[in-house]
Amino acid sequence: MRDVSPRALPTLVPKGARYALALVALTNAVSLLDRQILAILAPAIKADLHVGDAEMGLLFGTVFALFYALFSIPLGRLADGWVRTRLLSIALAFWSAATALGGLANSFAVLAVSRLGVGIGEAASQPAGTSMIYDYWPKHRRGFVMAVLASAIALGIGGSLALGGLAAEWWDGLAKAGQAPIALRGWQFALIVASLPGFVLALLMWRLREPVRGAMDGIDTAPDPHPFRASGAVFAAVLPGLHWIVFARRRAPRATWAFNFGALALIVAAMVTLTHIANGLSPRPPMTLLGLTFSAHALQWGVIGFGLLVIVNLMQSMRIADPQAFRVMTKSPTLMMAMAVGALQSVLNYGMMAFNPSFIIRYYNQSMAETAWQFGLLAAVMGIVGPLIWGPLSDTLQKRFPGAGRAYVALFAMGLSPILSFWVYLAPTAGDFYLRFVFYSLVLTGWMPPLYAIIYDQVLPRMRGITSSVYLLVMTILGLGIGPYVVGLLSDATGNLRWSMLGINAVGVPIVILMLLIARRAQRDEDGIRERAGATAPATPTA
Repeated sequence: MRDVSPRALPTLVPKGARYALALVALTNAVSLLDRQILAILAPAIKADLHVGDAEMGLLFGTVFALFYALFSIPLGRLADGWVRTRLLSIALAFWSAATALGGLANSFAVLAVSRLGVGIGEAASQPAGTSMIYDYWPKHRRGFVMAVLASAIALGIGGSLALGGLAAEWWDGLAKAGQAPIALRGWQFALIVASLPGFVLALLMWRLREPVRGAMDGIDTAPDPHPFRASGAVFAAVLPGLHWIVFARRRAPRATWAFNFGALALIVAAMVTLTHIANGLSPRPPMTLLGLTFSAHALQWGVIGFGLLVIVNLMQSMRIADPQAFRVMTKSPTLMMAMAVGALQSVLNYGMMAFNPSFIIRYYNQSMAETAWQFGLLAAVMGIVGPLIWGPLSDTLQKRFPGAGRAYVALFAMGLSPILSFWVYLAPTAGDFYLRFVFYSLVLTGWMPPLYAIIYDQVLPRMRGITSSVYLLVMTILGLGIGPYVVGLLSDATGNLRWSMLGINAVGVPIVILMLLIARRAQRDEDGIRERAGATAPATPTA
């Protein structure tokens, strides 16, 4: 690892950077399109497959979350060593095929298999995309870059509602008139349509130029001689069961074994307890998946427990195999707190997003098509406009208030939006709801660009892929994996979806506290990257 004088750091946007940003942004949009489309299709899927809100929350969040989080680790490590354009292209084709499979599903089990396939493919999207685009754009423009990526996410979410709802209703209309060319439900047709853009984008991504890793940060990064071997080693090190073999081969100290077994015992006890509590709150009929019969609550908390053990395994493995990355990440209080903030905010965001269409249909008596084009269009527009305002603003404030500038933008967005949500979701009419949602979403969309910029500025360039994977693992298991399920569970238990959604805003309290702490020390921790890395530490990790 060689440092370059700050005066020598690139400041101009190189040729091809804007095109690369556009492709990565579209990758994010397609990712969210395929991921979120179940939200608008949920009422139709529930009716056809005879499941409740808790099962839909599990399908929307937990089944997807497990595989998304688990595979983000080896794919994030692969993004740190292999050709990222190739990785993104292959991943796009894979998850698009899995989405198309959902269009052929005639049972909850097949749809669940489709969603886990989508999770595996999309696991490469953020680690590889973020790592690559940071090597295309100079450091002082990264708030803008993250704003564009956040806007693309909003485009995908809004597009999923509009495309999913309109395509499903159009096809159901053809079926009722006896004009549908093949026997598909509307929601099945919508999933097939949603899969098509990803195949086109995969071809374009394959032809994109791979940038020089670390050039924009003035840090030379040695090529990884064995990226696939390293990726496989990381996967084995975190996969429950196989990780013990890895511990033995690496002669892990007794303290490592003791901590791992102790963590396993605590996780199992906690998940069993939470399963009993959930069964008491909302008893659900047993479900069958891959020939096994169990309760939806057992599957939910079993997946969460599995994910928590993966997090423990990952950090212990990193401490042994890549001590430099472990030091850089874990000795930055800012990074640890920012990851916690992202996970808490994801509990709120995914919990609300999963049921927004169902809420509008249920409480304002709108049809699927009305909800699709009205709410979908509004969500897309505001999700694009908001980050493009907040991202550049956070760059400007960061120059004036190093470290704290971006943190205060995120604090404003995440502190005010939970309060505004009560004003929005208690609106008496659909018109009032949509009008209030404009102001709410404009504030809410301000959190992602500055927080993500803070996270990735806390590590070395060669660690951005694995850092993204660690963040995705924490955010997905504790955010996406819990948020939709908890809202669905409370809705089934109380019969009141509105207050179940609003109740999730309680996570705003710890978010505000953590963001205040981040604002105080973000710059100090960013300035200490090289000290945490160590002068004699290797520039590339071991396998």
